[in-house]
Amino acid sequence: MPAARIVFDEIDRSAVADAVTEILATGALTLGPWTERFEQAFAAEHGAAHAVAVASGTAALEIALRTVDVRDRDVVVPAVTFYATAAAVVHAGGRPVIADVDAQTLALSPATLETALTPDTAAVVLVHIGGLVTPAVDALRAICDRRGVPLVEDAAHAHGSTHGGRAAGTFGLAGAFSFYPTKVTTSGEGGMILTDSAELRDEARIYRDQGKGSFTTNHHVRLGASWRMSELNAAVGTVHLRRLKEFVETRRQVAQRYDEALAALDGLQPITEPAGSRGNYYKYVALLPPGVDRAAFKRAVAEDFDVRLSGEVYDLPLHLQPVLAPYRRGPLPVAEDLCARQICLPVHSDMTEDETDQVIEAVTAVHRRLAG
Repeated sequence: MPAARIVFDEIDRSAVADAVTEILATGALTLGPWTERFEQAFAAEHGAAHAVAVASGTAALEIALRTVDVRDRDVVVPAVTFYATAAAVVHAGGRPVIADVDAQTLALSPATLETALTPDTAAVVLVHIGGLVTPAVDALRAICDRRGVPLVEDAAHAHGSTHGGRAAGTFGLAGAFSFYPTKVTTSGEGGMILTDSAELRDEARIYRDQGKGSFTTNHHVRLGASWRMSELNAAVGTVHLRRLKEFVETRRQVAQRYDEALAALDGLQPITEPAGSRGNYYKYVALLPPGVDRAAFKRAVAEDFDVRLSGEVYDLPLHLQPVLAPYRRGPLPVAEDLCARQICLPVHSDMTEDETDQVIEAVTAVHRRLAG
């Protein structure tokens, strides 16, 4: 049982091959019709007015932050997230203010956000870890609105996730998605910005193409970069996106089986889906009991049951990352505890019942052995 598995069936591969042949025949390799198709399909899938395809999820977040101008100002980010969330702030010229999180959702809470806001806050980044949209999202947006601060969503994990029927990436001014190969849908490499703001859409298009005022000129009006998505990546993403609903449904069925199994294991606590939220289960996160050695747990399920657990989300909180030491403000106890105890069970978009049983058997046996 691998930790991750990328699913392109024969029909997908054939469709991608046909698209690549078309692209190579026309010679339109960047910012062409496939990019537009991908943008339109992704926006429609998530109920957003606009989408801008870019080179990575990190670029998507940085561009969104550049459009609201966070230079020399504070940006609140959660401690439980990937390095790139804070890196995008720094590269956009801002200062990350790292906040603690809610133990039930791994996300910012109204209380932790209020604690982290400063008189110089320029933006707030809400991260949907593992594809879970916190039920506090509307309250977080309300706090931002009262302060006149834009909410930007790091939805790198959250393709197709919703809360209250509304898609991740549409609660704030902009949402940033990643298409890294392990994501629920992928373009190989790439990212996407969702927004209802035509102004932000236009600015993002400028930033992604070296800051040029138009594609065919050498007139640079912003400090942009080479953040374009290639037509080849856009074609792969367009094909894979067609299967998003199917993939999410399969992953949710696996997660339901895990929920039922883990409910019988004292001390092994899954991060469960709150009422009103519908996650894509990019990751299935559970917390080991205090004192259980995570490395020993992962080694035992691999060696004894041939089950590889995926990487955590994440094993080290932002404020303890060495490169972010200049932004450390002090201990963040909830984030530190969550990052120390979490494991992620395998969830694949084509996972079978037998494979799910294999994981449940492995986790149950090893938990009982190590946790007593």
